[in-house]
Amino acid sequence: MENSTSNILVVEDNRAMCRVIQVILEKAGHSVTCTYDGESAWHAAQNKTFDLIITDQQMPRMSGVELCQKLRSEERYQRTPLIMLTAKGLELDLVKLKNELGIEQVFAKPFSPAKVSEVVEQYLSQPTT
Repeated sequence: MENSTSNILVVEDNRAMCRVIQVILEKAGHSVTCTYDGESAWHAAQNKTFDLIITDQQMPRMSGVELCQKLRSEERYQRTPLIMLTAKGLELDLVKLKNELGIEQVFAKPFSPAKVSEVVEQYLSQPTT
């Protein structure tokens, strides 16, 4: 996917954090859609196909885990890289998230938005199977 614009969905109820991630990813040449709760993210994912999705775990109207479960139930999102942001890193079963939902990476808050961007580039540059 290098040298082409990737569509990325960022789901984060903290609007300032969502905007920071959006700006960093747009500077890297991506098209970014921000939503602020799981239900809005689900609707966005039904109306547009995203190449990568970054979601918060704890948010209103649908958790990040629930969102990822719904996304993985759709054929077009079965191989889409998923990245989770969480303030509850120690309370989540990271192995289960990776094995059952195929979540590629989990970032515990506070995290470096630049590191998130770096990981996004890694996953988008990998060939899809």
